[in-house]
Amino acid sequence: MSIPFVDRNPTKKEFELFRLILSTYQDGSGQQSLEDGNTLPGWRDFERSVALAFNGEAQENKFIFDVLLPDKKRAGVYYGVSCKMRRTLNDTKRTGRVTLELSNSSGKFWERLGQSGLHQQNYKEKPLEVAQALIQQANEWHASVGLEQDGSVDLSKSFYLALSWNSKNEYQLFKFSLSLPEPTSLIWDFPTVRSDELKVGRRLRGKDQFGTLLEWYGESGGQLKYYPLVDNALWQSQIFNLEILPKGWEKKHGILAKAKDYFPKLWKSL
Repeated sequence: MSIPFVDRNPTKKEFELFRLILSTYQDGSGQQSLEDGNTLPGWRDFERSVALAFNGEAQENKFIFDVLLPDKKRAGVYYGVSCKMRRTLNDTKRTGRVTLELSNSSGKFWERLGQSGLHQQNYKEKPLEVAQALIQQANEWHASVGLEQDGSVDLSKSFYLALSWNSKNEYQLFKFSLSLPEPTSLIWDFPTVRSDELKVGRRLRGKDQFGTLLEWYGESGGQLKYYPLVDNALWQSQIFNLEILPKGWEKKHGILAKAKDYFPKLWKSL
């Protein structure tokens, strides 16, 4: 049996299943709360939807990959899916790039830089060396669970799956390779910022011929962000909307309705 995203693109039926599962998180169970008391799906809901729709296993822990797709022909072997969800679809429409936050492991990144003799007093003087250390660390995290290091994940067909969305109920799904650019192929700097005077900023920037491809915020959260071009996606969906919940869903499937149905005796005693 072929595996979606690994052996082929997902079918229309599989993608529709994913869309409908994701839509259920509007019923109060989603991570993102709205002012009217309803919810929208969040990053954990996205991971669970991917696992359910594409026959994967959501990890729900600090494993390197968020969802594992089992290889039907090799027992104990999986393909890794690194799920990324950001409210940046409007930016994607404007810039042609998708936003992926690869990691916010500030402590681990600084530890790795320290091994190369880089620290907060000198790292801005060596942007390329910083970039090389960061990207090498990100690659090694993946390699640590790969088959070549006695792990269970076949990295050759593992991938990033990014869900971008906006406030207009528009969503789009993108698949990207795990392979990050060779640092020497980019131009690296710490862009200057203006306050009372010009000074070197805290943001490390890696630029390709079209614009910013990678950023690292070493002193403000530690996020390593990646902005691949839409044109470089291995696959992308059309823009889609969450399915509108049927009228009266609150009385049948809302949080209060479920509590009443699950615990009728205790509910009546309140």
